[in-house]
Amino acid sequence: MRYLAILLVGFVLFSCKKDKIIIEEFELDYPSYFPEPVYQFTNNEVTKERFELGKKLFFDPILSIDNTISCASCHAQTHGFADHNVAVSTGVNGMQGTRNSPTIANMIWSTSFMWDGGVNHLEMFSIAPITNPVEMNETMVNVMAKLNANSGYKSAFKDAYGIDEITDQALFRSLSVFMAMIVSDDSKYDQYRQGLTSLSSAELSGLNLFRTHCASCHTEPLFMNNGFANNGLDSEFTDLGRGLITQNPADNGKFKVPTLRNIELTYPYMHDGRFWSLEQVLDHYSEGIQESETLHLSLAGGLGLDESEKANIIVFLKTLTDYSLLSNPLFY
Repeated sequence: MRYLAILLVGFVLFSCKKDKIIIEEFELDYPSYFPEPVYQFTNNEVTKERFELGKKLFFDPILSIDNTISCASCHAQTHGFADHNVAVSTGVNGMQGTRNSPTIANMIWSTSFMWDGGVNHLEMFSIAPITNPVEMNETMVNVMAKLNANSGYKSAFKDAYGIDEITDQALFRSLSVFMAMIVSDDSKYDQYRQGLTSLSSAELSGLNLFRTHCASCHTEPLFMNNGFANNGLDSEFTDLGRGLITQNPADNGKFKVPTLRNIELTYPYMHDGRFWSLEQVLDHYSEGIQESETLHLSLAGGLGLDESEKANIIVFLKTLTDYSLLSNPLFY
């Protein structure tokens, strides 16, 4: 997202390059080649007060049981809103989980959240880390009590929602407004798509290879498909992934296909953070696939990429880095 600005209510502008939707005082701005967002603001319109409240909550460790961990602790702007290049995040009391913290950019285009898709609505997303024993380890009862005892939050929620008593619904909606505005759409790839720059021969070769071997799951322009796949990491599963949610053996070992936007910055990779470089990732897909009953059919036998092809794909993947998002002062 190039910018987020306070504008006059009710003004809508369409151009050949960008679709601009004015909601209350804020502009949600994304390219015309992006699909319609999944999350709509019908019951949670965006205002300056709600955005700033969500931002304050996102950075406040008050949501954790011992006031040490915030949402921003595991979703850092400098790392594309993923964690600080660690395999698994550290929560309260130094506890660690078993899954990597993915980016939360472009969440309004997701139909489900978490690696296993256990949450299916953006406004319910935040309850998972808040109540997870190895993340914030808090209860919603305690969170509500702390917020309602805080005069600053009482005033902020009053301004944002016109309520005298803070509710969990208002909390989740405020966080959703802030996260919904974290849109990554100004990488070199996007500039290329809009005719503003050109790609090098290596980048173009990588793009073509990507479209041949990777795009069925990491679909342009979001570089995700809202699906789940077993990408051949293991032949036996210590983490069942999607199978934990559906209880269907056909989903064992499948995990949500993550976006590749800002992938250069969000290492380590995979649901458990096992690979520390893009070279390791491409080596895996080329010759490291582990066979199992639920393996994605396109990966059977591996991709068989040579070293030059791997290098060009990586060169292309680096065009997905959105430096304007990393430095946007609206998010810090």
